[in-house]
Amino acid sequence: MSLIADLSEQFGRAFVALGLEPADGGVAVSQRPELAQFQCNGALGAAKRAGRQPRELAAAVIAALDDTSRFADLSIAGPGFINITLSDDALATFVEGVHAGGGVGVDQAATPVKMIIDYGGPNVAKELHVGHLRPAVIGESLKRIFFALGNEVIGDVHLGDWGSPMGQLLAELEDRQPDLPYFDESLTGPYPTESPVTMADLNEMYPAASSKAKADDEFGERARRATAELQKGRPGYLALWNHFREVSIDAIKEVYDELGVTFDLWHGESTVAERLDPLIERLLDSGVARRSEGAVVVDVALPDDKGEIPPLLMAKSDGATLYTTWDVATIEDRVDELGVAAMIYVVDARQSLHFEQVFRAARKAGIVGDDVLLEHAGNGTVNGPDGKPLKTRDGGTPLLRGLIDDAVARAADRLAENDLASEYASEERTAIARLVGLSALKYGDLQNHRASDYIFDLDRFVSFEGRTGPYLLYSAVRMQSILRKAAEAGIKPGPIAPPVGEYDRNLMLALLQLPETVVRAAEHRAPNHVALYAYELAAEFSRFYEHCRILDEPDATRRAGWLGLVELCLRELSFLLDLLVLEVPERM
Repeated sequence: MSLIADLSEQFGRAFVALGLEPADGGVAVSQRPELAQFQCNGALGAAKRAGRQPRELAAAVIAALDDTSRFADLSIAGPGFINITLSDDALATFVEGVHAGGGVGVDQAATPVKMIIDYGGPNVAKELHVGHLRPAVIGESLKRIFFALGNEVIGDVHLGDWGSPMGQLLAELEDRQPDLPYFDESLTGPYPTESPVTMADLNEMYPAASSKAKADDEFGERARRATAELQKGRPGYLALWNHFREVSIDAIKEVYDELGVTFDLWHGESTVAERLDPLIERLLDSGVARRSEGAVVVDVALPDDKGEIPPLLMAKSDGATLYTTWDVATIEDRVDELGVAAMIYVVDARQSLHFEQVFRAARKAGIVGDDVLLEHAGNGTVNGPDGKPLKTRDGGTPLLRGLIDDAVARAADRLAENDLASEYASEERTAIARLVGLSALKYGDLQNHRASDYIFDLDRFVSFEGRTGPYLLYSAVRMQSILRKAAEAGIKPGPIAPPVGEYDRNLMLALLQLPETVVRAAEHRAPNHVALYAYELAAEFSRFYEHCRILDEPDATRRAGWLGLVELCLRELSFLLDLLVLEVPERM
């Protein structure tokens, strides 16, 4: 149990003793650290229910506490806030309990949840671009946060692999290489095992085919027919589609692997292809769906809607399905095949209406009940200096691979400017630059609230000063260096002793805020809480390091205790950085 949870329980018992609710005893970090370490504000809300004055009730709560021996001060401020300050002995005892336990003080969920986090969402045949950065790192971070709290978490990339772009690519390839065996309707296989196209080919073909489909009616019609025949299972088209998919996944995985982003499932729209027709038929038979000018729609508007919520289109008048259909079928598949109790979609916030329609349709159809969470955790965009989504000089969307390469190159420059890693072998310098550059890119994103847009500023992100990924890596490396030098000198970390001043005391207090930070990040689906706390912890350690000469301390007990504090700080910071998908080098 965390310190704040422990204090909340104790104050909750005092409120219960006065005939009030245990929730009234909630304790939080003080908003006025110069006055107290923690505060309990429950007397203000409970006073009206109790028919008492808040300050008088606060005094009664303090009197009803079952043990005050661990407090250095308990006082009442303002209209009835209870200010709480621990004794140094009690503080050290609690911190040492976390240190000796070998963990970071995070409690596991009493009732773990099996959930899917849907993030990534790339389209087959297209390279990852800057728009894929936010859902990738936010989703990966949330997956790790929920897992750290004891939940069973499944990450699904959810590929776009079954729509009209596939038919456009088939038609475009037939125009370019009509003699390929895949286009001979008299053949049913076997087909070549080697793909006739590379990822570079697909990158060039995808926009060309899309443009041609808009400008050339004949080509557009052939592409539509190809899409329909693919979805009906034409062997040659399926074989080609598998090549498109495998080539794309290999290229996509390479970039995701570089970012440290991994998926448990590589499912896509095609995964639920066999569910589509039965689903639509069932919705029509049950009256959940209706026909409208030949199309199939589900009315999802509710009487209390403040704005217009249009019907969800499940099938066009020609029978073609859409990504709306696939998303409803995917929810059904996840419930039936995986038995998940929660689905969180980390997808562009501009898709909010789409997900509202899909979720309502799934509930109206009885695919999920109220016991299954469906949530769109929308993400903002990565913007340029003009405040608009980031573009290249020629107006295109920057590729994610290019951003990674730029970040790593800029990190190498900053390492050289700061004379870091200069004496190491070339391979190690390159590896360190890679970790620093990636930390800049990912922390630069994750420090912002998930739903916010932010300005991409690589020069600021790669700085070793301020709230940046490189600063956090350097802090962790410094902690590793202190412990390494201590080990070389034969000095071992010991039990954490009571603080001797404000710097080790403040660091201890900072270390104890980790559990609530992780829970808060999970509750709000917002890794920026972890990012901000990691920076604050690193900054608090820097102040401690600057004023407490750890290895030069002559008192052996105090020196060992401070090393124990460094050991715990490194453990917690490393844990936080892992939640943020950042990897720490051994040295810098």
